[in-house]
Amino acid sequence: MAVLADPRRLDAPALVDPAVRLMWYRHGRQDPTTRIGPTGMVRAVWTEDGPAAWAMSWATGTVEIDAWGPGAVRAADAARRMTAVDRDPDPVPDLHPVVTAASRRFPDLWAGASGDLYHALLPTILAQRITSGEAVRQWSRLCHELGERPPGPDLGLLLPPSPERLAGRPAWWFHPFGIEAKRARALTEVARVAHRLWEWARLPPAATAAKLRLLRGVGPWTIGSVLGPACGDDDAVAVGDYHLPSIVSWNLAGEPRGTDDRMLGLLEPFLGQRGRVVRLLVHAGQRPPAFGPRRRLLPMHRW
Repeated sequence: MAVLADPRRLDAPALVDPAVRLMWYRHGRQDPTTRIGPTGMVRAVWTEDGPAAWAMSWATGTVEIDAWGPGAVRAADAARRMTAVDRDPDPVPDLHPVVTAASRRFPDLWAGASGDLYHALLPTILAQRITSGEAVRQWSRLCHELGERPPGPDLGLLLPPSPERLAGRPAWWFHPFGIEAKRARALTEVARVAHRLWEWARLPPAATAAKLRLLRGVGPWTIGSVLGPACGDDDAVAVGDYHLPSIVSWNLAGEPRGTDDRMLGLLEPFLGQRGRVVRLLVHAGQRPPAFGPRRRLLPMHRW
């Protein structure tokens, strides 16, 4: 991993829309670890060298990053890579008018790479098979219960739960948060191998995926969801998502409902950039029509 010599301030070319590119690193508006505004972003992280916090600003037309704590050098380096300013991927192929229009609207929407699988995996595991609203509430509650204040100035942030504080929790401990045993075991499994995740994130995406498949409770949807933001994989697609197949099918084929197989078939011409195309459709495409009444969902802790 390339490490920067000075974590205090970096300058990089301005982005067309930094918040759009960086938004997938925030899990809900009340994410205790990450905040994004129109002119900047702050984040608390664990690194190979320890805890850190960083603040990024693009208010002046350039990207400026300040970082604090034992992991400040690595955190500042990761923040820069998350912006993807050092990447210049091939343009999205001009194969479908909806995708072409979306790529013109968001010309720099491609993946950065935080290198931080641990921070990506925890909230993604929480989001398995529940509503997004319930997932972000569980993530917030878990961070407030087990997180710590990061080093540096008071940015109003909390670190993600440390692997040491998370790994030894029994499954029943998570139940008051609405987290059942299956997801609880996946969280503790990730915490137990946290020290290996840094190395896994530096592997080619296919090799990273193979490593993650060894973890109990980490399946195709979770892997497809984290390879983009953590590893910069523009081809990663979250198979098993409730909404994405219909979004892709509606925008690319005019079909209001889709399956994983249909989604992957429609994305095949964009191989290498399938995940990027999905992001473009989510940001700039049309939502498929809704059928039937809304379901009433009861959070697990109220069962």
